[in-house]
Amino acid sequence: MAVSLIDPDWLWKFDAAMKRFFAIDHNDAGMDSEQLSRWDGLPPHEAALQFGEKYDLQRADTFGC
Repeated sequence: MAVSLIDPDWLWKFDAAMKRFFAIDHNDAGMDSEQLSRWDGLPPHEAALQFGEKYDLQRADTFGC
């Protein structure tokens, strides 16, 4: 199995978006490098939103609005 190398800058931005939108990061979501590589072709915020939509995550940034 090939190991995917995830750009650290992309991952940092993805985690920031995941925390903002869903109050979790990739570790909390149980994502490994293979799973992350499925999303790293997208901009980080878009990847986070699509990941959340795919797995029906509750948006944290909509509470209290």
